Amino acid sequence: MKTTFSPSRRRLLAGGLGLGALAAAGWGAASFGAAWLMNPCRATLPPGLADHDLVLAAWEGLDPAMVWDCHVHLAGTGDSDSGITMSESMLSPLNPIEYVQRLFYLNAGCAHDAPGEVDESYVARLENLMDAMPAGVKLMLFAFDRAHDEDGRPRPDLTAFSVPDAYARRVAAAVPHRFEWVCSIHPYRPDCVEALEAAVAGGARAIKWLPPAMGIDPASPACDRFYDAAARLDIPLITHVGEEKAVHGAGRPEWGNPLRLRRAMERGVRVVMAHCASIGEDVDLDRGEDGPRVPSFELFARLMGESAFDGRLFADISAVTLINRDLSVIRSIVEREHWHPRLLFGTDYPLPGILPLISPAQLAAEGMLPDEAVSVLNAIQEHNPILFDFVLKRHLVSRGARFAPAVFETRRFFDRSAT
Repeated sequence: MKTTFSPSRRRLLAGGLGLGALAAAGWGAASFGAAWLMNPCRATLPPGLADHDLVLAAWEGLDPAMVWDCHVHLAGTGDSDSGITMSESMLSPLNPIEYVQRLFYLNAGCAHDAPGEVDESYVARLENLMDAMPAGVKLMLFAFDRAHDEDGRPRPDLTAFSVPDAYARRVAAAVPHRFEWVCSIHPYRPDCVEALEAAVAGGARAIKWLPPAMGIDPASPACDRFYDAAARLDIPLITHVGEEKAVHGAGRPEWGNPLRLRRAMERGVRVVMAHCASIGEDVDLDRGEDGPRVPSFELFARLMGESAFDGRLFADISAVTLINRDLSVIRSIVEREHWHPRLLFGTDYPLPGILPLISPAQLAAEGMLPDEAVSVLNAIQEHNPILFDFVLKRHLVSRGARFAPAVFETRRFFDRSAT
């Protein structure tokens, strides 16, 4: 029997991560103080939580030095020399959805109360969160390239936000025992191959794309020279698939169709499909450009079943437990144990720091978490959203199946010297 989250919980997420729905409903600045809604950004994890049996059990059977969170966003306002940019629409209350999204993201990253120091406080918070993690655990920090047009020209007017490669590289280099970095290079850029070669030489572990926001059609021949370079350099592509709610931008929604990435894999690129395409619908292109719309997850699962893409197609499990995911999809990801060698742990931070987006109580009510874990996880989330996401996913169960330890030991995938 198909089980879904309640309609009221789905409506909370309806407008661009659901945060826009709050703005559209008339939530003003005063409403943001609601304890259930805003992250209190508590500091160091208390000993009672840090040493809790639930946390200790989550680390059993894992080598912390192999645990890299492969999906972590850098964010800020560009109030330093970071080069981060944000669109005017994200800064203006006249665009309530994007404006409220920005407030929530910065609150989730605990950088909202630092005027003039947002960029630095966001990174400082990441360092603080990692203090609670065993030695060797790392975060892979995402750059995010600007939108470009078909001629490879940057389109700042269509760019919601951007994070330069140079900044991501600099942040990671400053804390090398905790951070790695992921470049973001638009494949239509005239210098895309040279930029990729420079990024790999500078230690980039992967490439990050969000096609609908960046204006990238992954099935376009314009991507071929970039794909060939990525295959030659053996650097994986982490790319969003399925519906995109978090970022507005230049492209078309259909560019998030998982089937459009066949071209990359056929040219030898290792592709990591973010979130397992766990939300949204896309046209079944295997039945023509005018084929029926089906769940994006169904298309992702089809590709996972094609032997031609063994060793080429992977996915991360970031965001799969958000309350706007259908429970049957979450169960399917956990229960398909033959997928586990191809799944990679990621949190999609700062999203786990937005308290209403993940409900341990809902998962426990469905028998997917122990009842006694709920209060512990809720307390951890207020202190350390990254640890919260890790512990939750380590204890997630569906009809006896759990994520294999290898799902969390992601370093082997991104660092060939660790195999």
